[in-house]
Amino acid sequence: MTLTFTPLPKIPLIHTGDDLTDIILNSLQAAKVTLEDGDILVLAQKIVSKAEGRLVNLGSVTPSKEAIELATRSEKDPRLVELILQESRSVLRVRQGTIIVEHRLGFVCANAGIDHSNVQPGETKGVSKNFASDAEDWVLLLPENPDRSALAIRRKIKIATGNRIGVMIIDSHGRAWRLGTIGMAIGLSGLPGLVDKRGWQDLFGYRLKITIVAAADELAAAASLVMGEAAEGTPAVHIRGFPYPLREGSLKELIRPTAQDLFR
Repeated sequence: MTLTFTPLPKIPLIHTGDDLTDIILNSLQAAKVTLEDGDILVLAQKIVSKAEGRLVNLGSVTPSKEAIELATRSEKDPRLVELILQESRSVLRVRQGTIIVEHRLGFVCANAGIDHSNVQPGETKGVSKNFASDAEDWVLLLPENPDRSALAIRRKIKIATGNRIGVMIIDSHGRAWRLGTIGMAIGLSGLPGLVDKRGWQDLFGYRLKITIVAAADELAAAASLVMGEAAEGTPAVHIRGFPYPLREGSLKELIRPTAQDLFR
């Protein structure tokens, strides 16, 4: 089995309203990659959020009483905490500089996935002059519905090329039992989140009984290595050689039910 990851070049800084499908197709052409059935495209959350206008200026946010109290405990900007609360179902842990929440999309993450890095006020068309110079006050929220975003891009690519592919949106998350962040899927369309290997035979003919592989997260982690985490400017990766059949999938299948979560 050969699994190939190709970083897609010449992707410009993304602005609100940009058509990511056209940008990706142009980037594929620049990389001299011709799509084939079974290929997968992995996109960094940031470019999807920017295209969808998920930039928020903290100057436009009025913190609630709850946000102010939580900001005191976490030593964070109350306006940012207000956004964290708006993007979350519940707050699970609080420490200096970090608020661990159950995001409204279902996964557990730090600070509701809200990010300051690689965000510029000029990336929002029609920015108010009152906010244009306050670069430090701009933050980026996760896409409203990453599964839906992935599906929309996948459908447009199918119309443009005729190819049956998968599309995945990823973000960097920490894990309860390990140090460091890792790329993880937050939205997907046209590929499995999980691959159930129960009943498969191992080298000695024994049948697996409990093995379920988080195939989407495995791809996300590998693609994240190709993208980088800082100033690399590589927010999209083409993958060929995925060893499992493509099918309809969604983030929901990757979320561990609360009753099975031993870390809360």
